[in-house]
Amino acid sequence: MRDLFDVSGKVALVTGGSRGIGEMIAEAYVSNGVRTYISARKTEACNATAARLSAIGECLSIPADLSTAEGIEHLVGEIESREDKLDILVNNAGAVWGAPIEEFPESAWDKVMEINVKSPFFLSQALLPLLDAAADSEDPSRIIMVGSIDGINVSQLPTFSYGPSKAAVHHLVRILAAHLADRNITVNAIAPGLFPSKMTAATIDKFGEQIRRDTPLKRHGRPADMAGVAIYLAARAASFVTGVVIPVDGGITGAKLTF
Repeated sequence: MRDLFDVSGKVALVTGGSRGIGEMIAEAYVSNGVRTYISARKTEACNATAARLSAIGECLSIPADLSTAEGIEHLVGEIESREDKLDILVNNAGAVWGAPIEEFPESAWDKVMEINVKSPFFLSQALLPLLDAAADSEDPSRIIMVGSIDGINVSQLPTFSYGPSKAAVHHLVRILAAHLADRNITVNAIAPGLFPSKMTAATIDKFGEQIRRDTPLKRHGRPADMAGVAIYLAARAASFVTGVVIPVDGGITGAKLTF
């Protein structure tokens, strides 16, 4: 039983790993003995995060723009040239856009759907051979999607494509879980609530205190909260868990009182 949460010796790829939720997950893996590749669009930021995390473990930077087929091909090629298997794929790279409904542009809708829904599918598809190579009935390979509680609840913010994109991610998890189960690949999602990051800074500035008050546990998310669920989903403890969405939100989704 002692090794239920042992992920040491595994190989992981975390997209959007240079900051925010992705950086939290990457740091959790690196500090627990996982050789972790991180990818992000901005080369300098990706390299800087990898350098910082390399002080505590093995972290390697592969900058790539996953909004394009060429970017996905580049990332997959780099991983294939360095590894013969991949135990954990974390599809975290994402985008958000806010604007009044009368002004919300088609280009923003397309960008959010492209990065949040289309890219994770095609990256997962391209990495199936490496995931297959690591898959085992006792300890399956893992695909972990990062969704959002905005894909479960209705946000008050004017981010009209973001919530639908994350709801699509949650359903994509269920579809992929069903289709990949016989290959010993599990597929699950983390649905974060509000975690302080560069992407959520504006939200926290404007609504942070209100959200904290409305959260049953009366606080925002912390890196350790994200680390715990990311390690669980990647460890043998979750080898019989697939097709689920786990809210990590202090109780907003599952424990908020209504009248």
